[in-house]
Amino acid sequence: MKLVIIDYGAGNIKSIQFAFGRLGVETSLSSNKETIMAADRVIFPGVGEASSAMHMLLSHELNTIIPKLKQPVLGICLGMQLLCQHTEEGYTDGLGIFQTKVKRFATEQNIKVPQIGWNTVENVTSNLFKGIPEQAFMYLVHSYYAEICPETIATTTYGTSYTSALQHNNFYGVQFHPEKSGEVGSKLLANFLEL
Repeated sequence: MKLVIIDYGAGNIKSIQFAFGRLGVETSLSSNKETIMAADRVIFPGVGEASSAMHMLLSHELNTIIPKLKQPVLGICLGMQLLCQHTEEGYTDGLGIFQTKVKRFATEQNIKVPQIGWNTVENVTSNLFKGIPEQAFMYLVHSYYAEICPETIATTTYGTSYTSALQHNNFYGVQFHPEKSGEVGSKLLANFLEL
C-alpha cells in the first residue's frame, strides 16, 4: 500500500509517520502532484494558522489536485479545517469539500481557548470509528471548530457541540490528533487503511 502524507510545510508529519510505523505501514512525504494522485491513501495534516497553511497549499498548487483525489483522504486538525468551505481564522476560504464553516470558540463561554487535552468523541456514524467505543477519548489542540452539518460523523462538546469528524465520499476529516490519541487513535488510523 502506498500511503502518502502531503508535505506542504504546515503539517505535524513526524508524529503521523511514527503512528503509522507502529502499525507496520511505511509512509512517504510528498508535495508532488503525480505522487499524491498515485497513492492508495492520502493523509492531509496541518498545524498552525489557516491562511498561511492555505498559502503554502497554493504555492505548491495542491489546491487544484486535492479536491480531485479519488482514493481515501484523511484530513487531520487544520487539514480537516482546510477541507471545509471557509474558516474565520484569517477569513480564509477552504477547499470546499465539506459543506461547513469553521468558527472560533467563544471565550465568553468560560472555556480556555485553545482547547488542549483529552475530550470525548460522540455520535459516531462511520466505519472510520469501527471498533471504537462511543465516548472514546481523543487528544485535541485547537481554537477553531467546524460547525455540525449533514457530513458530520462524530461530535465533541467544549462550550458548544461541534464536529469532531466529517465524511464526504472518499474524504474524511478529524479535528483531533489520532496520532497522539493512544490505542484508540491507532485503531482509527488502522480503520482508515481498510476503507
